[in-house]
This record gives sequence, structure tokens and C-alpha cells, in this order.
Amino acid sequence: MNIIKKIILAIVAIIALALILALFTTKEYAIEREITINKPKDSVFNYIKYVKNQDHFSVWNQKDPNMVKTFSGKDGTVGFVYSWNSKNENVGVGAQEIKKIIEGERIDFELRFKVPMEATDMAYMTTVAISPNQTKVKWGFNGKMPYPMNLMLVVMNMDKMIGKDLEDGLNNLKIVLEK
Repeated sequence: MNIIKKIILAIVAIIALALILALFTTKEYAIEREITINKPKDSVFNYIKYVKNQDHFSVWNQKDPNMVKTFSGKDGTVGFVYSWNSKNENVGVGAQEIKKIIEGERIDFELRFKVPMEATDMAYMTTVAISPNQTKVKWGFNGKMPYPMNLMLVVMNMDKMIGKDLEDGLNNLKIVLEK
């Protein structure tokens, strides 16, 4: 009986320690990647502001060619919603909505994930002219994990997990736009 009490106390202590650690662990994460595209800023921005064009460069859109996609609103404008439903666990079910556009400079998206895990995160794409025929594109992603789930951020490398997909997507975008 003494051993069982010690085991239970040890388990409770480990759980309590994890919950205390989660109090002092960040709840937010941010990932950003950039690339230079040899095209004028206006032509780059006018391509990326249309969410449907992500089919040609976003790795997430390419992970399941059989996913069901639905669209609501006018693409390239605030309020446009692109929803997806995939049996592929790396894609899942969710929606992306254009929340804000600063014409020629920035697009903000809200990402609402339903499956495999419920979450709402923000993403953005920006364009900055480096020269008349070169544009720096940044693609960023940020979110929050509620307490005590934020403890997972200690062991999950969100930058590594999402950053590679952002890099690959930007490389695909460069290839598409520089054709």
C-alpha cells in the first residue's frame, strides 16, 4: 500500500510540476520566412492576394489533390473564405479568410483549423520592392496555445515544423512567378 501511495504522489507531483512550468512557458509562437522574387512588386502582390493561387505554390494545398474545397465571397478581397476538407491528417479540415489587405503591401489571413486539432491562427504575406524588378516576399504565421497546452511548445519546434513548409511554398512561388 505504501508503494501505491508513493507512486500516486509521484504522479501528482509530476503533473503539478508540469502545470507550474506551463505557467511560465510562452503561449505564443511566430514563424516567418522570406524570399526574393525577380518580378516587380505589383505583379507579385497581385498574384499572392488571390487565395486560389495558393494551389500553385502552397505545400499545404498540394498535400492532398483530392481535398474538397469551397469558396465564399470574391477572391482577392477582405471576407473571402477558402474552406478545405481532407481525409489526409496532415491537411485536415479548416478555413482561411482574408481579414485585411493593404493594397500592394500586405495581406492578413485568419486560419481556422477544425481537424486534426482545433485552433485559430493568423498568417500574412508582405511584399517590399528591392528594385523595380525585384520583390522581397515574407510569409509569416503566428498563433497561441492556451494554458496548459502551451507546455507542448517546449518540446515542439514550431519554427522547424512550419518553417520548412513556408520555405518550400515561397520557393514554389518564386518558380511560378519567374517562369
